[in-house]
Amino acid sequence: MEANLIERIGDTGKKLHTGRSRNDQVALDMRLYTRQEVKEVDGLLRELLETLLGIMEKSTDMYMPGFTHLQKAQPVTLAHHVGAYFEMFKRDRQRLADIYDRMNYCPLGAGALAGTTYPLDREYTASLLGFYGPTLNSMDSVSDRDYLIEFLSALSTIMMHLSRFCEEIILWNSNEYGFVEIDDSYSTGSSIMPQKKNPDIAELIRGKTGRVYGALMSLLTTMKGLPLAYNKDMQEDMELTFDAIDTVKGCIELFRGMVSTMKFSRETMEASAKRGFTNATDAADYLVNHGVPFRDAHGIVGRLVLHCLERGISLDEMSLEEYQAISPVFEEDIYDAISLKTCVEKRVTLGAPGQKAMEQVIALERRYLDENKTIGGK
Repeated sequence: MEANLIERIGDTGKKLHTGRSRNDQVALDMRLYTRQEVKEVDGLLRELLETLLGIMEKSTDMYMPGFTHLQKAQPVTLAHHVGAYFEMFKRDRQRLADIYDRMNYCPLGAGALAGTTYPLDREYTASLLGFYGPTLNSMDSVSDRDYLIEFLSALSTIMMHLSRFCEEIILWNSNEYGFVEIDDSYSTGSSIMPQKKNPDIAELIRGKTGRVYGALMSLLTTMKGLPLAYNKDMQEDMELTFDAIDTVKGCIELFRGMVSTMKFSRETMEASAKRGFTNATDAADYLVNHGVPFRDAHGIVGRLVLHCLERGISLDEMSLEEYQAISPVFEEDIYDAISLKTCVEKRVTLGAPGQKAMEQVIALERRYLDENKTIGGK
């Protein structure tokens, strides 16, 4: 760096080392680099959130099964399901903003570990470089890698969220689900089986999650036994961090491209919700609302489901006579009570999948994106 500066501005560049050490200069450069990368990752996440919000806005009436234990549980909408990931990536942005604020202090002037005898104005230097102020302990200034560990932890969490979503896309893309069709740009055919369309990008992102986890664990292990102040071991931080950042940035961009071009099958998702008895809870609620104790209602609906399984039909396809043969409480209005639209729309609390509740949440998410375009505005 000094040689480059001398080449650019002559002998003045030879003063770069005055009152400074390689230790505080490297600490400064790594912070400057990391600070910029935090902002770039945040920008990519914001673009991803815009894409997810666009999907949510178009799918508040696209019904699908919600799952627990990988088993169909209750009906939701695609907007509601995607909204769960919106919250995850929004928290990721909040973590990045928190890291930015905590790391944005200037170590320049700390020297090798004990400051300098030159009367440097560290506050002015910090201001010129866009920091909030100077660091307050020279030994910590040159030996601190907390901000990198925090950043790698945040990157690992981002990858975990991407990996979870990729796992669902991989399932949804399978013949057994058929919920989505991945664009050819983000999938490949088999080398010998022409009928296949493999979700390559989703699988690669899922696989690269372990790579980023490894960077975090490596740096934690490197730092765990280091006495104050600077030790050469700390040079291991750069290769790990550079690779993790490049991996995460590439994965976010590819993932956004994949989800923005995916086609969702409304009919398949809705049929899956019906076949999975996701409206069984609402059938029980129907009985409770007609005076049947919940425990009895639970048993009655269990018999309904068993009857449907024996006949290979859904609750919607049972005749009223079949309903009344199991419980005379059922009337014609049972069909409206257990329709997917009714099941979803009855859930009106904030955060629930009902359309009015989702529209309220979408408006809040839109406001969040409008008010949080970048981090590090100070």
